[in-house]
Amino acid sequence: MKAIVQRVSSASVSVEGEVLGQIGRGLLVLLGIGAEDHDSDLDWMVDKVVHLRCFEDDRGKMNLSVLDTQREILCISQLTLYGDCRRGSRPSFDKAANPSLAFGFYEKFIDKIGKKGVIIKAGRFGAKMTISLTNEGPVTLFLDSQM
Repeated sequence: MKAIVQRVSSASVSVEGEVLGQIGRGLLVLLGIGAEDHDSDLDWMVDKVVHLRCFEDDRGKMNLSVLDTQREILCISQLTLYGDCRRGSRPSFDKAANPSLAFGFYEKFIDKIGKKGVIIKAGRFGAKMTISLTNEGPVTLFLDSQM
């Protein structure tokens, strides 16, 4: 499982002009599901995202998590995180999970984050979405449960 995590001042996702989710200060999580992912990868990613200390404390150090700050998360499914661009000019998605497996993990991710006490909003799995964000910092982190 892979994720790009961005600390944002604001973010929103829309499909065909309809806003599906929006947050103020918090995290935008672009989540990719791999064909080899298991429940242990899901649990690792959920734990990592909610405990990731990427918000500044009163001394200006990145020492606080989304849980500590009571910030929100906007989660977007992101197949292209598994795009392999090493050969040729067109990405290969051989290592990405099939849509039914990926959808299940995506839904579980959202549910588990919510059960941790974090407000989470989400895009629509498999849809062509428009994402708007204001990256704060900028802070952008890459997480991979297989590394």
